Amino acid sequence: MEIKNKSKILYKCQACNSVNLKSIFFFGFVPSVNSLTKIKEKKHESAFFPLDFYICKNCSLGQISCVVDKEILFPKSYPYTSSTTKVLRENFKNLSQEVKKFVDIKKNDLIVDIGSNDGNLLSFFKRNMRVLGITPEEIGKLAIKRGIPTILDYFNNKSRKKIINKYGKAKIITATNVFAHIDNLNNLISNIKKCLDKDGVFISESHYLLKVISGVQYDTIYHEHMRYYSLTSLQKLFKKNNLHIFHAKEIPTHGGTIRDYVSNNRNIKETLEVNKILKKEKKLFSTSSLEKFKKDVFKSKLDSISKVNNIKKQGHKIYGIGAPSRASTLICYTGLDENMVSAILEVKGSSKIGKYMPGTKIPVINENEIKYHNLKYLLLFSWHIKHDLKKIFRKKGFKGKFITPLPKCKIEN
Repeated sequence: MEIKNKSKILYKCQACNSVNLKSIFFFGFVPSVNSLTKIKEKKHESAFFPLDFYICKNCSLGQISCVVDKEILFPKSYPYTSSTTKVLRENFKNLSQEVKKFVDIKKNDLIVDIGSNDGNLLSFFKRNMRVLGITPEEIGKLAIKRGIPTILDYFNNKSRKKIINKYGKAKIITATNVFAHIDNLNNLISNIKKCLDKDGVFISESHYLLKVISGVQYDTIYHEHMRYYSLTSLQKLFKKNNLHIFHAKEIPTHGGTIRDYVSNNRNIKETLEVNKILKKEKKLFSTSSLEKFKKDVFKSKLDSISKVNNIKKQGHKIYGIGAPSRASTLICYTGLDENMVSAILEVKGSSKIGKYMPGTKIPVINENEIKYHNLKYLLLFSWHIKHDLKKIFRKKGFKGKFITPLPKCKIEN
């Protein structure tokens, strides 16, 4: 497969342009998490890219140094769909209710969702206001079929002008689990600001750096996620762009997410939660905290390999549960290849079924193809929702043990 590669290495902070970057961990060279190849397809080599995690000592932004070409990261056949995940549906429903506390919504007001995917989030706003999605992937056509107006493009200068000319300025702009995915951060914020009405509000949700570090969630670090925010870094970023965070909260999605509300109006009073979170983050950037993270990441790798090897020596097969993007980092870093994991099980209808996990020969198969009463071990790649998964697979007849790889590798009932 020929790849026109526009990837690049950054030597300055993505937010403040400082060169004062502290390298936290190098995970080696890994493929894009979306480079799954069909099992029957003629073999081709995946492109591998360096995965180096940094924190800016000037503005506290967590980030990776290699920005992979967006055409590689987000192909037209992008396999992720938000509406298939119950946790995300509930999260978006809660957001649609919560936003009414902070925004005076009128029927003709417009909400724009950046990276709208299949229109899941906007479906909860559709009754109360005009909705518009924007996403470059083919999955956006599904949203259109569901009655969610969607622009099939990236959010950039051109599409921002198109939105304003055709739909007007937005009362609300959302970017859930996508605000860290778009290159040229300050240009992104500039376009968001220009697209907002004078009393408009921008709401973002991103992997929370505090949880990544304290929870040893290194599997959330991959090229699709260019940045990892704390409220400290978000506050500095928006202040630089003359925007004001007036509310923030931690939410449980993706193992730990920070949600923030941002306005052009600096006179809006901050909620108490903003100061509470900022105080809690003060220990996050200490040398001891970051050194502990490095040691814990390395130890988790050794523990995972040791426990899986012991199980394989006993002659047991191991099947993985769930093929989220985060599984790719864990598999590539730990070396849990097809010799250790027989297959990964996905829910019926997943576009990943019938393909190999990136950089491996581990097949992704329909979870209904397996007879669970004979299995002894299941490895939870979607470990952040392990309680729900355990219930599901017990109902399917699985009586063995679960391997939970993070934050510490454990074998449990």
